[in-house]
Amino acid sequence: MFSSKFLKIIPFALVLAGQAALPAFSLDKPVVVIHGGAGVETGMSKSEQDKYHAGLSEALLAAYALWKKGAAAVDVVEAAVVKMEDNPLFNAGKGAVFTRAGKNELDAAIMDGKTREAGSVAGVTVVKNPIREAIAVMRHSKHVMLTGEGANEFAREQKLEIVDPRYFWTQHQWDALQQKLKAEKKSLFPAGVAHKYGTVGAVVLDQQGNLAAGTSTGGLTGKRWGRVGDSPVIGAGTFADNQSCAVSCTGEGEWFIRFNVASDLASRVKYAHQPLSKAADAIIHGVLSPEHGEGGLIALDKKGNFAMPFNSPGMFRGYIGADGKPHTFVY
Repeated sequence: MFSSKFLKIIPFALVLAGQAALPAFSLDKPVVVIHGGAGVETGMSKSEQDKYHAGLSEALLAAYALWKKGAAAVDVVEAAVVKMEDNPLFNAGKGAVFTRAGKNELDAAIMDGKTREAGSVAGVTVVKNPIREAIAVMRHSKHVMLTGEGANEFAREQKLEIVDPRYFWTQHQWDALQQKLKAEKKSLFPAGVAHKYGTVGAVVLDQQGNLAAGTSTGGLTGKRWGRVGDSPVIGAGTFADNQSCAVSCTGEGEWFIRFNVASDLASRVKYAHQPLSKAADAIIHGVLSPEHGEGGLIALDKKGNFAMPFNSPGMFRGYIGADGKPHTFVY
């Protein structure tokens, strides 16, 4: 006959035995990887670079604070991206570039690697944080992508934070538009004019071993006709699958759409069993570079392997591991 004390222990032991062990995280391997865009200008001063390092670190630490509490990967992605959307240094949210008409049209996407659910928005003009609307589309609608005024209406219905379009106005992005318009009077494709194709993004491996990816952008300086780039296109600029990796891209979106970059990377890892870094380098340097497609990407798999290749002069990027120490880079 078992004692009553032993009987009380058995159910607890059975519960423990039935639980899947949580993944073990190496301190030196990332759990959050972010980028702040590949549109890095050459010759940035140290003080300018320091501002970007600080902005990237702030985003990493905000994400890590949630990660440490055991939050789901999607929520950790949101924390990182929102910090960058709120920072006027980056071409997303507050710091979005201007269209040719002098407006700000924002795009964003999210994908959950555990469920393959996704949400995205394009051409929104009044939503303070487009990444939050992308998540709302994923969680509270039957759709994947919403655009324009319909997306604005959905944001209001979801009671997301709505702002006057003037909120997105920044002097440096306005000046960039004026420079581009002035140069275009001489040439349709002016040389030496920055396109400001920055974007922000995050990929996360949460404590349950699930992946997620999110991307947010203001697009290209001087874009026209409701142009939409790769960021909100699932498989092109954003993708996540627990069986392969999580990916967020930045650069000239037309090229990333044409070559379906994010999905291609995941497929190389999943089906060709290529190491993540090798597959990422092959796409950025072997596929895009020969076509003069400029940009980069960040990617993370379930083992904590990561990649941050780019073929532009630089890419704002960084990562943080389980030790909580942010590492950031510009060039």
